[in-house]
Amino acid sequence: MAIELANYEEKAKEAIKAFWGNRESARLKQIEAGNADQGERAGVTAGKNMDGFIALVVDIVRANGLDHAGIHQKRAVVTLPGYFRPTKQWDLLVTNEGRLIAALEFKSQVGPSFGNNFNNRAEEAIGTAADFWTAYRENAFGAIPRPFLGWIMLVGGNDTTTNLIGNGIELLARHPLQHWVQVLDRSSKLLVLGQHVGLGRLQHAVEAAQHRQRQDPPAVLGGLVVPPE
Repeated sequence: MAIELANYEEKAKEAIKAFWGNRESARLKQIEAGNADQGERAGVTAGKNMDGFIALVVDIVRANGLDHAGIHQKRAVVTLPGYFRPTKQWDLLVTNEGRLIAALEFKSQVGPSFGNNFNNRAEEAIGTAADFWTAYRENAFGAIPRPFLGWIMLVGGNDTTTNLIGNGIELLARHPLQHWVQVLDRSSKLLVLGQHVGLGRLQHAVEAAQHRQRQDPPAVLGGLVVPPE
């Protein structure tokens, strides 16, 4: 069964516009209130920047036969058990008839400290996936079909993310190019890695929810690279 993507390309464009608009609005409000955060945090701490992408995911869920699925965003109900750590709070959970269908995180990376922040995001994404699927294999969620695990990361496109930078590796470097890395290139590699650490495909999760069959699908990590407007 092909998945219905609910005109995602146009909606993604709108979500990107809303992202930049929300960041600027939050920054201006904090300046007016006299308590603006330093640097890029002024456009981040309002917490609504990725709402357009959350709405897009909800539209895709509704368009694929899960009209009555539960969409959970409130802090009190988005906590799931882990294995190496007791619990994990997600940005969005989707449930259907008491079964977990999807768990998603929505992150953005627009600077200024791309290197350190990206390292943290990479470790967080890989560690979260490893923890989640270990808990799943140990039946922490009960006998349910394999859910969708999503990590959507929006990366700003500018000179900082497209220029080559030195990585400081001197010991054990095997190739001259290993001394130079690009944030966007590392983002692409993280997307590929997501196929191996269990960030899953929505189509399989939807089919499993509809047919209640246990699935073991391949996986994908979603990411966007966008310039500021």
